[in-house]
Amino acid sequence: MTDMPYTPVATAASPRDTRSAAEGDAAHAPKLTRSIGVVGGTLLTLSCLTPASSLFVIVPDSFATLGTGTALTIAIAGLLCIGVAFTYSELGTLIPSSGGEYAMVGTLMGRLAGWLVFVLSLIVVMIVPPIIALGTADYLAPIIHLDPQLTAAAVMLLATAMGLLDLRANAWITGIFLVLEVVACAVVAFLGFTHTHRSASVLVHPVIDAGHGHTTAVTAGLIVTGLATALFILQGFSTAVYLAEEMENPRRNVSRTVLWTLGIGAAVVLIPVVAITLGAPDLKTLGAGDVAGMVQQWSNSGVGTFVSLCIALAIINAAIVMVIQNSRVVFSSARDAAWPTPVNRVFSHVGRRFGSPWAATLAVGVPGAALCFVNLDTLSEVTGVAVAAMYVFVALGALVSRRGEHKHRMAWRMPLWPTIPALLIVVLAWVLYQQSVKSLVITGAVVAVAALYWACYLRPRQETHWVISVPEDEQAPVEAQLAATTPA
Repeated sequence: MTDMPYTPVATAASPRDTRSAAEGDAAHAPKLTRSIGVVGGTLLTLSCLTPASSLFVIVPDSFATLGTGTALTIAIAGLLCIGVAFTYSELGTLIPSSGGEYAMVGTLMGRLAGWLVFVLSLIVVMIVPPIIALGTADYLAPIIHLDPQLTAAAVMLLATAMGLLDLRANAWITGIFLVLEVVACAVVAFLGFTHTHRSASVLVHPVIDAGHGHTTAVTAGLIVTGLATALFILQGFSTAVYLAEEMENPRRNVSRTVLWTLGIGAAVVLIPVVAITLGAPDLKTLGAGDVAGMVQQWSNSGVGTFVSLCIALAIINAAIVMVIQNSRVVFSSARDAAWPTPVNRVFSHVGRRFGSPWAATLAVGVPGAALCFVNLDTLSEVTGVAVAAMYVFVALGALVSRRGEHKHRMAWRMPLWPTIPALLIVVLAWVLYQQSVKSLVITGAVVAVAALYWACYLRPRQETHWVISVPEDEQAPVEAQLAATTPA
């Protein structure tokens, strides 16, 4: 495989000079190939959201802690995600970069803010795929019994191999898998709604099994605490911005992909959750979260086996797309010189044959396989905190996105600005306040170490390191002139 050489994208210290240098070197910096539109981007992003994997791997834990309040919590999270989707759509079209959140926040709020967001996204990048992959063996059990950790590691290695291929090919492969997982969700929803055991009132007046045949009400505090996990369940829609450099006409298609993915993904998750809540034989069974067992009880073993296999395929699909999209973040960080020069040179390589950042793909996939042998229960909670904190930074970026040179740049603009990002910041801060001390301390410690790395290594080398580049920035002056001469 022949690779493109690593080239620093800027050499000046001041933001204005740095940007000019980055624009001048844009033609020589490693670039990804534009090959997908809204349909391909939506298929890839939906697969990363992987509604079936979230439904069958993560949601059962929410049933255990929230009972019939799980659907209400996810619905509230969905409303929050509409505001988040607006901020991602505006910033993703304003600053179309495979760096995603860190490129958006770093360009608008400065390099330190961008670096901290990158570290938060790195937590998600490295931990979420193994968490999802660990559910594979459970859903292959009707056919073959496998070791969960070895199976998960094999899934991660398969996903890594797929991530080295052409992105367009992966879009259609993952699209086929996505159809199967949506079918599985539809079957579960149909069976749940046709075998209801309780009224819909439990959705708005939620209860949970208290043991010995007794129930207890789910408090507002529990719902707020559960919002971090619910945001994690719906989180994948935002990863559409990672594909901005590989989308045709990104300033139009990124926003469409984000919004379509959120709408479809939320429906695919929430409708079956409601069906399971109403169809579970009793609250104890619901709290156990054995969805496959409930499906067999509602139908027969053949249908249960079919659903389990679809879920297993959904998990594999999710791992493939997560490795693909997460590798773009690592690639972009190396192109922006976040690491020592030899590391940047390796991670910014792009293979000529398939146009994929193969070294960055290996850097995400291989450690992910190793993490399958680690207890990730605490890390999944930390991931929820990292997602909420990352959304706070993005909302802050949206508040400052319409000033200075960014004011007249062509981009999708959200309605009700600045009310939506301001409200998001308040609500997400409240959600973070309700999380466990342990998860907050772990996340805070990681961020503190990252800040120390910034202070000791990146800041003294700011002329050559952590220079955040946006490949389409060279179009900005033309767009500004067009906007300035166009009537409001």
